[in-house]
Amino acid sequence: MSKFLIAGLGNIGEEYTETRHNIGFKILDELAGKEGISFHTDRLAAVAEYKFKGKIFILIKPSTYMNLSGKAINYWMQAEKISLDNVLILTDDLALPFGTLRLKTKGSDGGHNGLKSIQETLNNTEYSRLRFGIGSEFSKGKQVDYVLGKWSEDEQKSLPPRIETAIEMIKSFGTIGVQRTMTAFNNK
Repeated sequence: MSKFLIAGLGNIGEEYTETRHNIGFKILDELAGKEGISFHTDRLAAVAEYKFKGKIFILIKPSTYMNLSGKAINYWMQAEKISLDNVLILTDDLALPFGTLRLKTKGSDGGHNGLKSIQETLNNTEYSRLRFGIGSEFSKGKQVDYVLGKWSEDEQKSLPPRIETAIEMIKSFGTIGVQRTMTAFNNK
């Protein structure tokens, strides 16, 4: 049975729960809620196992804080014997308009501290990441406040269908592969 590691990036703590930077956690929480599975605290992450169409998805929400995400991802890749080809990182992205979803198989960290940590820890930039656009509606010097800020009322109303699409993309990644998933979803 093929295994996949799906890592949602975010920060632990109540103050971060509904922030833009925690969209990776939010997507995995929605998936777990829909499928009736729950996370348990384990080494370096909250972990849940999800089975779908003969595949095993190990869902993790690193408890290392964003800047050390690579430590948790590396640990769970080793512990579950999952190759880099079967890893998918869920992350927020300022460079994409709000709600835009883009699956990529490689790239720079784009200034994202979570991706920077992963790339430094794994010494590799060729891993799949599902980028969730959060837009860039902030004034000069206010990027951190924006990223760590709560969703606006309009954004909250628009999130559910985008999160639903992200969940479909996770399932597709594990069943039909990254290339076909990119073809099916990246231009929507």
